[in-house]
Amino acid sequence: MAFRAVAGSIGRRQLTPANLYLRPFVVSASNHRHRSISYPLSPTGFRFSVRAIQEATTDPITPMKGENGDQMQSPPKWKVKMLYDGDCPLCMREVNILKERNKNYNAINFVDISSDDYSPDDNQGLDYETAMGKIHAIMSDGTVVTNVEAFRKLYEAVDLGWVYAITKYEPVATIADAVYGVWAKYRLQVTGRPPLEQVLEARKKKDEICNDSKSCRM
Repeated sequence: MAFRAVAGSIGRRQLTPANLYLRPFVVSASNHRHRSISYPLSPTGFRFSVRAIQEATTDPITPMKGENGDQMQSPPKWKVKMLYDGDCPLCMREVNILKERNKNYNAINFVDISSDDYSPDDNQGLDYETAMGKIHAIMSDGTVVTNVEAFRKLYEAVDLGWVYAITKYEPVATIADAVYGVWAKYRLQVTGRPPLEQVLEARKKKDEICNDSKSCRM
């Protein structure tokens, strides 16, 4: 009687996940000739695992957040950005050499400061007048370098660092910057262009006339 009471109590219990996993090991006592093993069709734990995986894969990728909750921008693919004067014929010779070399590296981002689309906001606040005074390069971390150091960084980016390697050391570094300074000061006159003051005035008038930049490019 005690065994039947216990068996009846067990029979009335609701099957739990633990009972389901134990069922394959329970052999029917009423039929010794046909011993059947029943397996759960959909284990609860497995169903929840699949659901969790599906939810994880269907969730949209959220942008990375900074410490203050601000969205973090992914680092640029280029190593250094070159600000160059597209109206300078001698300057463009060197720019074209670097552009050709850069095809195999994609390490330099070239920005023409003479373009109507040039924006100081996208280039560490460097306006047209400042960028025209001497060469500027912007590293991927935002550091601005000028003069001969800018050339050195640009050439290093395309595996031609040996060209300017000697300018790292004194007294060559000081001499090189001095020579470049003279060139930067008089490059407009040397290339047959008006002084910087006149170039700036002409650009200012153009900006005043072309309030709509689209009409200027037509």
